[in-house]
Amino acid sequence: MNIADLITPQSVIASFRVSSKKQALQELAKKAASLVGQPEKLVYDVLSERERLGTTGVGLGIAIPHGKLPGLERMTGLFARLDKPVDFEAIDNQPVDLVFLMLAPEDAGADHLKALARVSRLLRDRAVCAKLRGTDDADALYALLTDERASDAA
Repeated sequence: MNIADLITPQSVIASFRVSSKKQALQELAKKAASLVGQPEKLVYDVLSERERLGTTGVGLGIAIPHGKLPGLERMTGLFARLDKPVDFEAIDNQPVDLVFLMLAPEDAGADHLKALARVSRLLRDRAVCAKLRGTDDADALYALLTDERASDAA
């Protein structure tokens, strides 16, 4: 599974303005709902339920909110670069400015875990994250996220 299988240029937000974790999840749910053709409340509820189990703020300014959505046909991702970092209750207590949301079908099983691992590997690469933080151009962000050389090295 490649990152390009999860996101499209339309699912990359270069300048995302939110002031809290809750607002970030609400706005991401709104955008994701339009991408997958599902009700916004359903998407938000799935993301919120997952956050109640434990934060998806994985550290180093990165969050990977995710969940399984009834009626979804394929895994879908959404990337947002926040204008200003927000407290995401991350495991390292650092604010988050890079968010990769992922939604999977209810029956995704191991594919969901493989996709999460792929995204996590890519975003653990400090050089990739520095480049992501260094641009506010959505096309450039998409190119960085889907560059196979970067994701293979990660």
